[in-house]
Parts: sequence; structure tokens; C-alpha cells
Amino acid sequence: MKQRVARPLACLALIALAAASGSCSLKRIAANSVANAMATGPDVFASDNDPELVRDAVPFGLKTMESLLAVVPKNRNLLQAACRGFTQYAYGFIQSDADIAEATDHERATELRDRAQRMFVRARDYGLRGLDLDYKGVGVQLSLDPQKAVQRFKAKDVPALYWTAAAWGSAISLGKDQPQLVADLPAVRALIERAVVLNEGYEGGALHEAMILLESMPAVMGGSPTEARRHFERAIALSKGTHASPYLTYAQAVSISTQNKAEFRELLEQALAIDPARDSTQRLVNIVTQRRARWLLAREDDYFLDDGSPTDSTQSEATH
Repeated sequence: MKQRVARPLACLALIALAAASGSCSLKRIAANSVANAMATGPDVFASDNDPELVRDAVPFGLKTMESLLAVVPKNRNLLQAACRGFTQYAYGFIQSDADIAEATDHERATELRDRAQRMFVRARDYGLRGLDLDYKGVGVQLSLDPQKAVQRFKAKDVPALYWTAAAWGSAISLGKDQPQLVADLPAVRALIERAVVLNEGYEGGALHEAMILLESMPAVMGGSPTEARRHFERAIALSKGTHASPYLTYAQAVSISTQNKAEFRELLEQALAIDPARDSTQRLVNIVTQRRARWLLAREDDYFLDDGSPTDSTQSEATH
């Protein structure tokens, strides 16, 4: 969970001191200084080995970011950090809680998914605000002509493209009954595809992992099983065996839809075989991913109708 929250109490104290001085200029300078420190400083959560500690700490960091954005609404580093933070928190904790609750409390699961979707939309809006600082009107253009809009972006924009697309796509996945959201799916694909062109190795293959999800969709929505497999293999290669998430993503997005139970099990076991300590920058993400992998394995019979022979020959290839 990549939140860069640098001494938040001291940060707020600095802002308060600036406000007490009566100088709006000083207040903005202090806020920008703190915002940049939070957004670009040392990552204090990603290497943590205690997801519950992080779960409890993150909301305060997110609200601190929003407090700062009220003072410096055009700080692009902070806008990107807010986009990333709300996306990760909603996916890593709230949406996961919803999935777990589904089996015993459908009403509670629905409430949690609605909350997660609201956070994804909030994250998307922060991402678009950040992009709009350098590319005026790009948010509107992404909805109208996404392929043309993304040609404006450069390599420096890849992190913002990834997190904006992740938030946007996640909101769509939880709002498939909302036409106004689903209509923006081409914008999500365009953002990720442009980012792949600009820097395919970003975050050890995270862009290719996102493409697995896009290519796992039905053919009428632009999906392709062959392309999903290709992006999976590329994500594994770029992560150099340190990321558990590509295995989980492919198992959930492709193996279930093709009813390949054997592949599903093998992929999740490979995710569990990753040593979280091998890459400290991925420790927390791997721990959370492996927790979900165990949960899925314990419930694999809920997702398959038979012994799991693949329904599509293109999916029967040996897994990595």
C-alpha cells in the first residue's frame, strides 16, 4: 500500500502555524512543502508486514492529503498521491471486505462495494485533476475521443496515467449497471495502452497486469484471451518473480471465466510461493495478495461447475 505519509501530525502543526501568522502566501508555501514531502518522500507503508496496522493508519493520511489539497488544489504531486492512495485503500481493504462478506451478508457486501466505488470515483477525479494541470481539457477529451487524447501524454505522465486508469477501471467494474460509467471503458483502455507504449516496465509490469483485466473481457468489449495470456507472461517477466499479483489477477480474470480449475489452483499456489521479503517495496502488496489467494483457494468450488477442464483451448497452456 503505497502511501507516503511523512510525520502527519508535524505536517498539520506546520500548516496551523502558517495559518496563525495571517499570511495566505506563507500558508500555501507551507502546504506545498508538506504536500510534496508526503507525496514524494520515503514509502513508509509498502514495506510493512502488518496489513491491519496500515488499514488503520491510511484513512488519516488520506484525509490529511485532502486537507492540504483544500489549501493547494493544484499540487500535482499531491493529486497523484491522493489518486493512488484512495485507489489502493478501496481495492486492498474495502472491496476485499465486500467479497468476504458476500457469502454471509449480501446487504453488507453491497454497502461496502458502493463505498469502494465512491472512493474509486474520488480517486479518478483526483487523477484527472492532476492530468488537467498540464493538459487542459484532457478529462473531457478522454471521454469524447480517448485515442486522440492520450497522444498528448509523455513518459513522465505514466504514473498518473496508471493510477487514474486503475481508479477509473475499478469504478467501472463495480458499476456495470451504470451506463454513464461503462461508456468510459475505452478511455481506461486508451490510458493503459498509451502508458505501455511510453514505459512498459513501470512498477515491474503493473501496466501489463492491468491489460490482463482489459483483455479478459468479452470479445464484443475488445477482450482477447490470447492477448490476456501475452500480457500475463510479460507481467511475470518484468516483475522478475517478486510480484504475487499477476498470478492472482490472471486466475480471477481468466481461469474462472474459462472454467479452468487446475490452472486457477496452480496460479494461486504460485502466488503463495512468492517470498514477501524478497522485495521490501512489494512486501505489503504481496502479503495482501497472498491473503486473498488463500481465501480464493478455500472457496474454489464456488467458482467452478466441474473438475475445471478449460472451456477454451487457448487457455490450456501450461502456466508460468
